[in-house]
Amino acid sequence: MTATSLRLVAHGHTAALRRARFGGPDDGLDEGGLRAALAQAHTGSDRHGQLGEGGVCVSSPASAATQTADALGLLPSIETALADCDYGDWAGRSFEEIAVEQPQALHTWMSAPESAPHGGESVAAVRERVGQWLDGQRGRGQRITAITHPLVIRVAVVHVLDLPLATYRQVDVEPLAIVRLTGRGARWQLRLGAPQAHSPA
Repeated sequence: MTATSLRLVAHGHTAALRRARFGGPDDGLDEGGLRAALAQAHTGSDRHGQLGEGGVCVSSPASAATQTADALGLLPSIETALADCDYGDWAGRSFEEIAVEQPQALHTWMSAPESAPHGGESVAAVRERVGQWLDGQRGRGQRITAITHPLVIRVAVVHVLDLPLATYRQVDVEPLAIVRLTGRGARWQLRLGAPQAHSPA
């Protein structure tokens, strides 16, 4: 059976990320995020080749993800399962604002992944849809590059390692981070590898 190679790529910096705001689908890359993504296009390879080379590419429908894909020279199809969490009434607002105005609601959201006090989507719901998508890709036997959001990648890691959902808060995903997974049979494996320049000949 041919293994499926999946690379999850976090989109570049947005103003919302830098200012600790809950994001929305229309948030695009800021100037620094675009520059970094363009630079990543020249350094985003590993011993298996350039991102998107010889495989398929998919992206969250959000502007930050599609702009990152474009900067990386990729032509993705849109995959709604890779969308960011719907933050409901909190979209566009800062953690600081919510902490002042709705401290109990923020505490509930931070401590209970099944909760959605903002009227949007719970983290548990995000894991459910992302997990279903991941499970559907495992047997495809293809190379897949997926441009998505830090939270989506955090819950993806929790899903593939079969960890308690609350541990997603202990997974830190920086903009333009690449998480590599290999799927064969009934499981995904998290793959940690050296950059191309440090790989054996």
